[in-house]
Amino acid sequence: MDGRQRPEAGTGTDGPPEDWTDRLPWTRTDALVAIGAGTLDLLGYLLLGQLNDSSSMSVPGFAVVVLAGLPLLARRSRPVPALAAVLVLQATADLLSPRGPHFGAVLIVALYSVGVSRRVPVTVAAVVVTSVTTTLSQLRFDAPIWPQLLADPVAAVLVGAAGLAVARWQREVAANRRLLADRAVADERRRIARELHDIVAHHITTMQLMAGGARANLGDQEVVRDALVVLESSGRLALREMRQLLNVLRTGDEPDAAPPLPQPGVAELDRLVDESRVAGLPTEFTVDGPPRPLPPTLGLTVFRMVQEGLTNARKYAGPARATVRLAYHPDRVTVEVRDDGGGAPPPEPTGRTGYGLLGMRERVALHGGTLTTGPQPGGGFAVIAELPLTDAESAEAAVQHGQLAAR
Repeated sequence: MDGRQRPEAGTGTDGPPEDWTDRLPWTRTDALVAIGAGTLDLLGYLLLGQLNDSSSMSVPGFAVVVLAGLPLLARRSRPVPALAAVLVLQATADLLSPRGPHFGAVLIVALYSVGVSRRVPVTVAAVVVTSVTTTLSQLRFDAPIWPQLLADPVAAVLVGAAGLAVARWQREVAANRRLLADRAVADERRRIARELHDIVAHHITTMQLMAGGARANLGDQEVVRDALVVLESSGRLALREMRQLLNVLRTGDEPDAAPPLPQPGVAELDRLVDESRVAGLPTEFTVDGPPRPLPPTLGLTVFRMVQEGLTNARKYAGPARATVRLAYHPDRVTVEVRDDGGGAPPPEPTGRTGYGLLGMRERVALHGGTLTTGPQPGGGFAVIAELPLTDAESAEAAVQHGQLAAR
């Protein structure tokens, strides 16, 4: 012996012990349904025997009624053979111990299972065979014929129709669930596309401008040094934000080795303004009203709004000045990005209202806010967003910021 214990049968090294019932071709629910339906049929067999004629009750008939519920164990995997077995057993019981017209619980479950899991032609055939078999096996010539000829077929039609109706409802529910899942995937793709656009458009534009400025001022080492510092910082920030986005995409696939970095928010606006100034766009930043903590998603939206607005101003406004204004109101937050430029229009006819502004509009709409964009009367371009902010959201954000600071 090497001192190691052999694992017990049915156990694994990476999970809980395997239940022996998992290896069965049926589930616990199938067993409970079979037992319940069989019990109801037994009670009906005894009751009808007492009401009609106690002498008609027999041990073989009783045994066959007991066995009639066993095929229901296969009602999910093989519903048609299960129904056929039930029909044979119940017809045998009726021939051994005639009880008059009846449509038992076992037969109802078997026929319903066919209607739920099979198409209309198979269900119709099952209804016809069930009607004929039950009627012939239960027919008694010492009683009125017409009630016997109608009772079982009507019951079979009702059960088959119920199964088909439930099957159709299940298909509609599954289709709606797939549509909701596809819509969720599409929404997530749009969100990721917005994030990628904001990251790439802002940082790559800044890096391009800094590289061009450094090349144009190779004789001035101080200017070149400042441009290279901003270029390095923008590249580092772009990599960090791209890494955060990739971590979001990998969530659930593998455990995180470290907690994710916080998303940028209002505290990062000073950095955006400084980058804009270094990139050659004189920018003024003002804050109106007492600052309030913002929820992370709302703070990220404000950051992306300013980021996209300044990026558009540097790309399209030409020689200009820009102003960024963040205003805190009792029930909302307003963010404005304005420029007074009159540069040449972008190459694309819809460039000024392209994907960047569309992404802004979608972000604002997610928070129930409003976005206004367009040329200003005195020249230039303005982006103005109003985002609702309640006291409860601000208080909750304050608690979250406190928890992050405690870490």
